[in-house]
Amino acid sequence: NPDFFSVTYGAGGSTRDNTIDIVTNINNLGIAGAPHLSCVGESRDSIKELLNHYASNDIDRIVALRGDLPSGMAASTGELKYANELVELIKQEHGDRFQLEVAAYPEMHPQAGNFEQDLINFKRKVDAGADSAITQYFFNIDSYLYFVDRCLDMGIDTPIYPGIMPITNYTKLARFSDACGTEIPRWIRKQLEAYGDDSESIQKFGEEVITMMCEDLVENGVPGLHFYTLNQADPCLKVWNNLALW
Repeated sequence: NPDFFSVTYGAGGSTRDNTIDIVTNINNLGIAGAPHLSCVGESRDSIKELLNHYASNDIDRIVALRGDLPSGMAASTGELKYANELVELIKQEHGDRFQLEVAAYPEMHPQAGNFEQDLINFKRKVDAGADSAITQYFFNIDSYLYFVDRCLDMGIDTPIYPGIMPITNYTKLARFSDACGTEIPRWIRKQLEAYGDDSESIQKFGEEVITMMCEDLVENGVPGLHFYTLNQADPCLKVWNNLALW
C-alpha cells in the first residue's frame, strides 16, 4: 500500500504524453500517481496547461524537477532554468493544490560546484514551497544522514525520503552511477565484479545489501523509502518483504 507511484518524464519532456497517460490511468485505479514534471525545454504556458490537466484529473502530487538535458540541448533552453523556479510557478498558479516533491542529492548533484553550494540550491527549492524531497539513490548511508543533518543546521526540516536502487545488473548500475554521481562503495563493487556474468548471485547479493541498507535507514528514523523500480517490481518487492514493515 505505497503512498504513491512516481512516473518519470524523460529527458527534455521526451515522454511527456506517456507520462500523462500512465499517471492518469494509475490515478483512475484509485492509486496515487505522482508525475515527474521537468521544466527544461518547456515554456511557462506549456507547464500551466499540464498543471491544469493534472488538477482537473484529481492528481494531487507532483515531482518537480529541472530535468535532464537531452543530447544537443543547451542548458538555457526553456523559460525556466531551475527547479526552484518551477516550484514557484506551481505555487503561483495553484497554491497548495499539489503536494510537491523535489530532488535532493546526498552525494551532491553531478553538476554542482561543491557540497555547500548544492545545499544552498536545495534550500532554494524548499523555500520556494516544496513539501518534501526524494534523494538520488545512494549506497553510503552516512552520506544521507550527513546531508539530513546539514539540512537541519540550515533550518530545513522538510521530510527527505531516501531513494533506493535495487542491484540487479552491475554493468548497468556502474554506468548509471557514473552518470548521476553516485558512489558504489569498493566492497560492493569488488564483489559484483567477482560475480562476473552470474546474474543469480548478483541479484541475491544485491537483495541482501539493499535489505540491510533499508533496515539501517528505518532504524535511523527515515520518513519513508522511495524505490526506483526501473520497471522491475520483483527486486523491490523482495526487499520490501524482507523488511516486514506492514
